[in-house]
Amino acid sequence: MYSPTLSIITVCFNAEKTIESTIQSVVTQTFPDIEYIIIDGASVDETLGRINKYKNRIAKIISEKDNGLYDAMNKGLRYATGDYVLFLNADDALYSSETVEEVFNCCENADVYYGEAMIVDDKGKALGLRSVKTPHQVPEYLTWKSLRWGMVVSHQAFIIRRSLALPYDLQYRICADIDWMIRCLKQCKSICNTREIICNFRAGGASRIHQKSAWRERYKIFNKHYGVVNNLVNHIFIFFRYIIHKRSKRR
Repeated sequence: MYSPTLSIITVCFNAEKTIESTIQSVVTQTFPDIEYIIIDGASVDETLGRINKYKNRIAKIISEKDNGLYDAMNKGLRYATGDYVLFLNADDALYSSETVEEVFNCCENADVYYGEAMIVDDKGKALGLRSVKTPHQVPEYLTWKSLRWGMVVSHQAFIIRRSLALPYDLQYRICADIDWMIRCLKQCKSICNTREIICNFRAGGASRIHQKSAWRERYKIFNKHYGVVNNLVNHIFIFFRYIIHKRSKRR
């Protein structure tokens, strides 16, 4: 069995309601070589108390003020020492206790491993695969160009070789993750579609809460990577795909 070390980074702030399910999904993994890092933004609720219950299973716990989500993620990257990195934030969880083992059994020595995500509700009940519940289809072969249609792979279902994991660009406050994934994929040669469900994640997040601002920021990112004309054409397609998806959900 291929057995690299995986650094799993959880970024959280005032996450007392969800952090334990995230931690439990990591510390119960059958895969032995996991470095677990939690970056807390100086929570004022019971988050740290929940975290400290598992401190013997966590490699690094940092709790201090930061400059937002992506600043905290960059901090996690700086502490990571594993061969690969996965970001699993406090509303997320690994899909099963065998997930990491199954992922690394799919391919050996890939630059990136990716797969599916299961959308869950506030109580953790499965609502359906992200590729079914949203317009985003996981591509059979992922490249940096695949993301011109949007976030086709969930951030929580994307494992990258740590040496290729670039810092997040902090000029983007909402959609730095898609810019990060594009920039990282541009460096990658071996990309493994695991065809596994890698994570559970709760619908929502900053990009949904600040939808209009997210669209503007994402459009700016796509202009940078894909060019103004191509991006305009792609967004016409994205708009009609969104309308078709909305209509299909009403039926």
